[in-house]
Amino acid sequence: MRTGAIAAGALSFGPAFWAEALAAPASIGPGPYGPLGTPDTNGIALPEGFTARMIARGGVPVEGTGYVWHVFSDGAATYATPDGGWVLVSNSETPTPVELGPVLGQPGGGGASAIRFRADGSIADAYRILSGTSSNCAGGSTPWGAWLSCEEIDDGLVWECDPLGEREAVARPALGAFEHEAVCVDPRRGHVYLSEDNGAGGFYRFKPTRKGDLSEGRLQIARAGRRGFVEWLPVPDPSASSTPTREQVPGATRFKRGEGIWFDSGFVYLATTGDSKIRAYNTRKRKITPVYDPGRLTDPPLSDVDNVTVSGSGDLFVCEDSGGADGIDIGVITPKPKREVARFLKLSGPAHGDPETDASSEATGVIFDPSGSRMYFASQRALGAGAVYEVTGPFRT
Repeated sequence: MRTGAIAAGALSFGPAFWAEALAAPASIGPGPYGPLGTPDTNGIALPEGFTARMIARGGVPVEGTGYVWHVFSDGAATYATPDGGWVLVSNSETPTPVELGPVLGQPGGGGASAIRFRADGSIADAYRILSGTSSNCAGGSTPWGAWLSCEEIDDGLVWECDPLGEREAVARPALGAFEHEAVCVDPRRGHVYLSEDNGAGGFYRFKPTRKGDLSEGRLQIARAGRRGFVEWLPVPDPSASSTPTREQVPGATRFKRGEGIWFDSGFVYLATTGDSKIRAYNTRKRKITPVYDPGRLTDPPLSDVDNVTVSGSGDLFVCEDSGGADGIDIGVITPKPKREVARFLKLSGPAHGDPETDASSEATGVIFDPSGSRMYFASQRALGAGAVYEVTGPFRT
């Protein structure tokens, strides 16, 4: 599927986050943007010089359009368009069928939507790009301008979508049937890396028969050995017709809820919510090592790590799945030489739920626009049905 859009960051527009062997995970520091200020009217605390605005709210028409935004926004990506604008794509982590959808005037649960922006940042349109699927959690962009939407259910599939909404979405069963979370693509080799949101999930690699064609190829699962060196083993039955993919290969390494995943400059960054770790897989050396390990820190600033993205400056931004009692964070881990981890923003207050109950929200879908000057993210259950925000300010580029 070739589209008229270009995925932001698809060609590794950021410098390598970790350009040498990882000697030790990141340490706590002040970060590049300084301390957080007081929460704004949206319950978002940001460093000095940054502001946030809501651009979409679940169950409510997107401003300037008649399109009712989906419920529970999750993974996201942005795409440059020929007119100088861009498209923001966002998943809906709701099951199908869903009782909440008809109440909010929606055609059902799951799927993905898009917002198209003009060159000046104003909203030009909003529309649906994927329907009839279930629990679309995260996903990832491709170098050829497609959006890969992942279903987080037992037999979930990856769906290849057109961010412009001009072509029908296509299921890609060759990438396996499992609790898909996120996906990223190595643009040079064409390999696709996938995470699985399961307490004993696998870390997968898909080698397409033809680069850029996801209709056929080999699905593999990682087995990490001594000192983190990874062996990729074939999954006999990607359809999981009788046995889950993660259980088909003896000795496959178990990851505690693989969630966010991102490719940049030869490295794949994998976040696992179950142990709050972030690991980096060096595709050249075939070695996986820790980037962020809260077990090595006193009072670590991030927990329940989820969606991740690398900015144009090489900073790794990290969403919290649920966070602590004081709110939900998006953190930033800087590249060498400092290698520091700090909070970038905090969500708090009644709009973002009660962290002590199931009504608590989570930060999802952190991504930058093609210029790297605007950040987008969602508070998945903000105001009951979720909201998407845009942050502007002096981002390092």
